[in-house]
Amino acid sequence: MTLNEATQQKAVRVLASAQVLSGVGVAGTVAAGSLLVAGITGSETFAGFAQTTGVLGSALMAIPLAKLTQRGGRRLALSLGYFIGSVGAVLAVLGGTYRILVLMLMGTFLVGAASAAGYQARFAAVDLATKETRAKQLSFVVWGSTIGAVAGPNLMQPAGSVALSIGLPQLVGPYLLSTIALGLGSLTIFLFLRPDPYLLALKNADQSRSGVVAKHSVREALAVVKSIPEAKLALTAIVVGHIAMVSVMVMTPVHMAHVDVSLVIIGLVISVHVAGMYAFSPIVGKLTDKFGRHEMIIVGVSLLLLSSLISGFAPAEDSRTLGIGLFLLGLGWSCTLIAGSTLLSESVPVERKAATQGASDLVMNLGGAFGGASAGVIIAFLSYGWLCLLASIPVALLGVMAVKLK
Repeated sequence: MTLNEATQQKAVRVLASAQVLSGVGVAGTVAAGSLLVAGITGSETFAGFAQTTGVLGSALMAIPLAKLTQRGGRRLALSLGYFIGSVGAVLAVLGGTYRILVLMLMGTFLVGAASAAGYQARFAAVDLATKETRAKQLSFVVWGSTIGAVAGPNLMQPAGSVALSIGLPQLVGPYLLSTIALGLGSLTIFLFLRPDPYLLALKNADQSRSGVVAKHSVREALAVVKSIPEAKLALTAIVVGHIAMVSVMVMTPVHMAHVDVSLVIIGLVISVHVAGMYAFSPIVGKLTDKFGRHEMIIVGVSLLLLSSLISGFAPAEDSRTLGIGLFLLGLGWSCTLIAGSTLLSESVPVERKAATQGASDLVMNLGGAFGGASAGVIIAFLSYGWLCLLASIPVALLGVMAVKLK
């Protein structure tokens, strides 16, 4: 076994392990954050702000983490991202406990750094992968989030009970759990992601013996993507799939809470959604390698449109139908993310990968932040059904683009 092969196998194992912890740390805060903000403000219009600030934090941390990758490799960037997320969870606990909205949202913003690290971890999985297994390797790291991400929402009730037992509000419980899980994720990356796969890939490509390359700005990175049709489709798939997923997912707990659905049932529906996002990612990766990137983007578009149809017509108390719709929403997102990320990674030169990957995560999460904020307004003035319909419009346009470039 060569050094590259051994490093690749070890990197995927370490990255997947950190993703388990990251899943626990982030997923459990999704529903809790929306409900906590709604409780503090007394208005559902602002319920999406917790997810919006989290997604915005993920977006704005994407570029600094990409620059850290260029300077010192994946190990430095990812471990710091998870650590910042852990600090953010502490601030969210304080803000939720003392009902200080600004502090609470500052915390969710910093938790977004952990999400940014989690997203960039998928690219770390393909630094040394071959073309024949690139999507499979990427999808395995995405799959690493499954255990934690599915368990996270279901730990809302136990974590809430722990919070109550120590005199804290029930809804800050998931953020207590997040503090511990993200801290452990940071340690896992820092201690075990050696040698660094990104620096080794650069060395193999003869870009630099030291593993340091010239920095590229966001504008330059996006210009590169725009100039390459395949990369442009890849970025569009990543961004549009994420906007559709975030906007519908973040408001589903609020939609269900209209009829006093319990936290247990809401957590279960979100868990089913997260299972769709991550549990089948290895299968999505294999199919992407076998049938092609464009084909799986089209499959993802079809699933997202079907999800909008099912969820949009589901009554708030119909947790089974909403669960099916949210599962398809997650699965469609998985297809667009994995196929799009793989296509982006192989469409740009190696020396520009970190910059374009960071730029793609920036645009993806800014789009998600916009989707989350808009979702609350749409719910307030229209309805959940209208939200699903409006979210499906850019998805349909993505499908047209993918078919044209096929």
